[in-house]
Amino acid sequence: MFNPQFNITNKVLKNIGLIEAAKEVINDAPLLPLWEKQFKEDAIVRTAYHGTHIEGNKLDINEAKDVLLGKDVIGRSRDIQEIINYRKVIQLIEDEAKRKIERLTEDFIKKIHRIVVYRILGEEEGGKYRLKQVVIRNSETGEVTFRPPQAVEVPFLMREFVYWVNRISDDDIHPILKAGVVHHELVRIHPFIDGNGRVARGMSTLVLFLGNYDTRKFFSLEEYYDKDAVSYYENLKKASDGDLTSWLEYFTQGVAIEFERVRKKVLKLSKDTYLKQKLGGKQIFLTERQVKIIEYIQSIGYLQNQNFSDVITDVSEDTILRDIQELITYGIIKKVGKTKAARYIMV
Repeated sequence: MFNPQFNITNKVLKNIGLIEAAKEVINDAPLLPLWEKQFKEDAIVRTAYHGTHIEGNKLDINEAKDVLLGKDVIGRSRDIQEIINYRKVIQLIEDEAKRKIERLTEDFIKKIHRIVVYRILGEEEGGKYRLKQVVIRNSETGEVTFRPPQAVEVPFLMREFVYWVNRISDDDIHPILKAGVVHHELVRIHPFIDGNGRVARGMSTLVLFLGNYDTRKFFSLEEYYDKDAVSYYENLKKASDGDLTSWLEYFTQGVAIEFERVRKKVLKLSKDTYLKQKLGGKQIFLTERQVKIIEYIQSIGYLQNQNFSDVITDVSEDTILRDIQELITYGIIKKVGKTKAARYIMV
C-alpha cells in the first residue's frame, strides 16, 4: 500500500504560512478585467515555455509565445508541437478544476499523457504504460539521475497511487503537500516511455487547483523548476530513498516563491485599479512613499503611527503624516479614531 513518508519541518511550515498569506492577498485583490486577462495569459506562456524547456525544448520564450498565438515559428517541429500540447494540457486541467472533479483516475492521467505526446510519440505509445526499463537523465548534463521501477510493476504502482490520491482528503494532508507528493510519485513511477515530467507537473497543478490553491490561475511553478533544473532533479533524486521531507521543503519553497511574486505584482495592479476607480480617471502624482503607504494598507488592512517605520525608514514621522494627509485629501484613505492608536484604512 502506497504510504508516503515525510516530516513536517519548520521550513515546510514557514513556506505554507507564506503561501497562505500570499493566497489571501491575491484572491481578494481587485483587478481590472483586462489586466486579469493579461496576467493569466502571461502565466500560460511561462508555464508552457518553462514546462517544456526543462525537458530540452530549444525554443526561447518569445518563440513559445508566438507558437501559442498561432504565428509561424522556425524551429524543430517537435519543439513547436510540445508547446502546443502543453497549452492543451493547461486548458484540460483548468476545465477539470472548474468541474471540481471528485476523483482522479488512471484514465485521466493517460489522457493527459496522450495530449503531452501528441504527434511526438507514435499513437500506440500515447496514454500507454511503458513496457520496458528506462532511466531518467538530467536534460542539461545527461547524467542518469534515477532508475524507475521495472515496467512490470507500473500498473500495480499506479493503481496504488491513484487509490491513495482519492482516499486522502484535505483534512488528512495539506493540499500543498498532497500536490508535492503527487508530483514526486509520478516522476518516481515514471509510468510512460516519455513525457512523465510534464504529466507529473500537470497533475500536481491540478491537485493545487482542486485544493483551492489556484490563485486565479496566475502562477507558474514550471518557471521555478526550470530556472535551476539541476536543483530540481537533485531534489527529486534525494527523495528516491522513500523519505520525501527534503523534496517537500523544496516543493513548498517553490510554491511560496511563485505566490509571493504574484502577490507583489497583484498588489501593484490592484492599487492601480483602485486608484482609477477612486479618482474617476483623474491623473494625480503619488510619491514613492505614498505608494508604499497604500500597498502596506492593502496588504495588512490598516496602518497605525507605531508602524510607520515598517513602511518607510528614512524620513520623519511628520513627513509621513503629511503624505497621509494628502492621501486623505484625495479620498484614497481615511483616519479612524483620534488618538495615536488611530488607524488609517482604505476608503
